[in-house]
Amino acid sequence: MGEHAWSYSFKLGDQSTCDVIICLRNKEGRHEAFHAHSSILKNKSKFFANKLSQPNSSTQIEIQCTESDYDHYVELVKRLYCPRDLLLDSWDSVRSVIGVLQVAVLLNCEEITESCIQYLEAVPWEDKEEEEIVKTALKLGPLAMPILARIEPVDVNATKKVFISAVRFATSTAGPCPPLFGDELKTSAQEQIDYMLGDDEGVPLITGDDEVKVEARSGLSKLCSYFKSNVSSLLLESETTYESAEKRVMQSLSDLEWMFNVLPKMDLMKDFVGNWVDTSDNILVVVEDKKLDSAFWGLKVKLIEVTAKVLEVVGYGNVILPAQCRVHLLKTWLPYIRKMKALLDSMADKETEFPYKLDEDLCQSIEGAMVSLILALPSSDQADILADWMSAEQLRYPDLSEAFEVWCYRTKSAKRRLVEGLGNVGNTTLSL
Repeated sequence: MGEHAWSYSFKLGDQSTCDVIICLRNKEGRHEAFHAHSSILKNKSKFFANKLSQPNSSTQIEIQCTESDYDHYVELVKRLYCPRDLLLDSWDSVRSVIGVLQVAVLLNCEEITESCIQYLEAVPWEDKEEEEIVKTALKLGPLAMPILARIEPVDVNATKKVFISAVRFATSTAGPCPPLFGDELKTSAQEQIDYMLGDDEGVPLITGDDEVKVEARSGLSKLCSYFKSNVSSLLLESETTYESAEKRVMQSLSDLEWMFNVLPKMDLMKDFVGNWVDTSDNILVVVEDKKLDSAFWGLKVKLIEVTAKVLEVVGYGNVILPAQCRVHLLKTWLPYIRKMKALLDSMADKETEFPYKLDEDLCQSIEGAMVSLILALPSSDQADILADWMSAEQLRYPDLSEAFEVWCYRTKSAKRRLVEGLGNVGNTTLSL
């Protein structure tokens, strides 16, 4: 900073007018002497005022510094000569101000301390700087509360408003933003919601709020309708536009998959499953149309991946649906998954570079969920589903033999119990 900024009549380093010397030293042998003026030191620092007011005070004040804070002491001594109205504009580095702040507190320089706090409160911080600022501020106590204002916990209502706005943005299906920019903002909103829903004591207060749930349901409904609309439009596409169409529909399906992961934290998984069951028929009518037989493989596989998650939460009792809905879910997706698995395997055999397949873990997950789902149905519905499964051309996948064995055992046991029950009734009649 130029000399014009230091508007005092005394200048630091002016040996002709100085009456005290500040000596900075450290263990590494570094030392520096500043010719200063007691009137300025007393006015700007209670530490120096105390030193200079002692009866046997010396004209030389020695300060032992560490290697890490030596430069901060140098900066502070120079700032003692900076006029108050120019002090704030003299700072140009967050890291430097953090150091000077700590030294200013030690030397009881109120004016410089206030200026450091005002600067740190106003300027942006990088991640590493934020960690250091927080550590420093916590050491300083109430004095540094303005610095921490931007990261202190907010009240529940304020958090709820931010969360609802984020949900609204994360589930938006159209807007004024250019497509790419809009997708980036939506992805960012989804990531922040994931972060806000992380382990935290205040999360249940937000996710359990009725207003939040209404917004989440509304967002889910919008995404489902948008996805359904995108899928329906596939039949209107020509081969030249397949790539852009698939990108669009895959993005809308990705948004739905994100909702699947978020909704359990709001106890709204049943809403997702209900929407998926209601939409399934319409989706498969389009995807299984002959026009699309050799297209949209990525979408066809992704549909199975999302459906596998739905089958799991229903099959293992995390979402409770009426038997009729569970039967519909199975009868809708079982034939499609069976057909697609055989088709994908066949394509992979023909083309070694064919990129689309169902991995082994996914296949096992689907089998396990389906077996669990079937065994929880009324026995007559079990019989219908197993009969359809066994009448198919290939029984390799999914392997429902475990469900068939249990069904056979239960059927036999049921007959035995019926016979035993009739026998008991007969014996009771004779005894009467």
